[in-house]
Amino acid sequence: METIPSKQYQKIKERYPDFLSAVESLGKATKKEGSIDEKTAHLVQLAAAASIRSEGAVHSHTRRAIDAGAQADEIYHAIILLTSTIGFPNVVAALSWADDVIESS
Repeated sequence: METIPSKQYQKIKERYPDFLSAVESLGKATKKEGSIDEKTAHLVQLAAAASIRSEGAVHSHTRRAIDAGAQADEIYHAIILLTSTIGFPNVVAALSWADDVIESS
């Protein structure tokens, strides 16, 4: 599945190309600094996105995790692991956002 940036991401890239280039460079640099593989990195970022209730970021990192080889059960597990930390209602919301991507792929 090819990851297609959101409309908002594309607008920011058009308006502030240098800013977005710096953000993208930061993302690449942080991934190179450790030993976590790409799939696991996206599952971690997915969990962080769910924790801050960012629907767009949950969509994005679900797509990216799939592109990196994650299976649906791994994505769901990464989210339900958060139940005691962020609460059941937040987990349910994040699961529904992940389903938006998983069910359309």
